[in-house]
Amino acid sequence: MLPEAFLQRMESLLGEEYPAFRAGLEEDRAFGLRANLLKISPQGLPGLVPFPLEPVAWAKEGFYYHEEDRPGRHPLHEAGLYYIQEPSAMSAAAILDPKPGERVLDLCAAPGGKTTHLAGRMQGKGLLIANEIIPNRAKILAQNLERLGVSNAVVLNEDSGRLAERLPGFFDKILVDAPCSGEGMFRKDPDACDHWSPENVRMCADRQLMILQNAVKMLRPGGKLVYSTCTFSPEENEGSVKALLEAEPEMKLIDTGLGEFFSPGHPEWVNGPEELHKTVRIWPHKVRGEGHFAALFEKSADASSWAEPAAPVPCKDKAALESFRSFCKDALTCDPLAEGTPVLFGSELYRIPEGGFDLAGLKVARPGLHLGTLKKNRFEPAHALCLALKKDDFRLSADFPSDGAGIASFLRGGTLNADLNGWLAVLSDGYPIGWGKASGGIIKNHYPKGLRIMG
Repeated sequence: MLPEAFLQRMESLLGEEYPAFRAGLEEDRAFGLRANLLKISPQGLPGLVPFPLEPVAWAKEGFYYHEEDRPGRHPLHEAGLYYIQEPSAMSAAAILDPKPGERVLDLCAAPGGKTTHLAGRMQGKGLLIANEIIPNRAKILAQNLERLGVSNAVVLNEDSGRLAERLPGFFDKILVDAPCSGEGMFRKDPDACDHWSPENVRMCADRQLMILQNAVKMLRPGGKLVYSTCTFSPEENEGSVKALLEAEPEMKLIDTGLGEFFSPGHPEWVNGPEELHKTVRIWPHKVRGEGHFAALFEKSADASSWAEPAAPVPCKDKAALESFRSFCKDALTCDPLAEGTPVLFGSELYRIPEGGFDLAGLKVARPGLHLGTLKKNRFEPAHALCLALKKDDFRLSADFPSDGAGIASFLRGGTLNADLNGWLAVLSDGYPIGWGKASGGIIKNHYPKGLRIMG
């Protein structure tokens, strides 16, 4: 049940528009997914999946699907061709629109929908830092980056203040999808109603300003910052934007580029400046999506800047690197170490993205692309490495149709048949889905046990 105090406030804010808003909350919600540009084009996805897709207007990668089609159960979901994401949530990364080669920070990143959206637009080039302060959520974030084949991301588990101390003026673009009261998710997640209160709204607004000010410290002169929420609260939306503009005079609001699809902000709700009209509100009774808010800032080009952080220290274990290169010679046609820096964490070998920095002293959930594990006299490749590569990057592969019994068995942990020998990529419709090791006509399954589909 929707909180009565919430409804009363929305009625006072919306006036004559309130009945339409209230009716919209009773309608069925929209379902969306986003093509992973690291693996497939938006034009290529609809013809590959066995269910209808309809484009989302404000995100070139986005599509609506029907709830009954259950795309999360399809093998191509496990191959990372798409990410299931609420359509309105696609707006934030579309507004920030990072380019290949940039340094980008997603400051409040879990579970990874917006991070993977940013990664797709970066096309594997540049440095993407995904930060999540809650450890369990950081682990989920890392898993989603792995599934979508993101190779240029580092996952941190840090407080925004500590991160600002380490990386002042470092990033070209920053996304702050701030923790909020979640009013825009009431239709999607009725449990969110139980946690709502006017006191929580005020607490969220205070926390949002702190996070935003830390983000500003990490933004380079001339850099851009997107602030987004999934709430209707003026205190957390226009109010937080107004507070940041007052606290950080080097920041200015600029047009989001998506105003044609959404409604403008309401400066009158917070006694704010007219420029708050440049922010956008997404109303569920006006578009096919949940409630969201977004603002785009730009930092003054003459703001102060800072020195570069220290570079990462590369792995000096010659035996470890030789073991990995021997595996690559036998199993791959590419060199995963052509870009980036190899680092060793215990027995695990990773590649820190090109342009990365020394991670010492930071809480790290994923230092980069996981290459694999060094075991006695051998190297075992990581699942992440398989999903970060393309079909032609493997010397050996075995392809199985996504609608066939073979790939379904593989995802449950079963073996497959192939007249091959050695490490190979198991493909589904031409897309890597996991490692196998073939011998004697049998492909032994190396799909991670924790990801296997039961039943």
